[in-house]
Amino acid sequence: MSGAHGAPMEIGAGFAPDHAGAQWTYMGALTFANAGPVLGVTSSMALPADGQVDLENLDGIDSSAVAVLLALKRRAEDEGKPLRFVHVPAALAALAAVYGVESILDT
Repeated sequence: MSGAHGAPMEIGAGFAPDHAGAQWTYMGALTFANAGPVLGVTSSMALPADGQVDLENLDGIDSSAVAVLLALKRRAEDEGKPLRFVHVPAALAALAAVYGVESILDT
């Protein structure tokens, strides 16, 4: 996503692929405040080749984090690619369970 004059928009968090594109790692918070821009940036990224998304450094969540992960799982299904989340924080697993979508976190 871009801000004024085509400069990258600073969202303060997001998914980053490793050097080989095999895995994504999430850094920072994933909340209502940044979920839209974070998800928007992923649309221009190839899904991780190994299908793994590491959430160990996910720092601060709300229900928007569940929505973003659901959107990524749907995209992977649409593209016929595997996608699994590893190092899922307990708070995120609990939120997914509350919403009845804990299966998205199954590995």
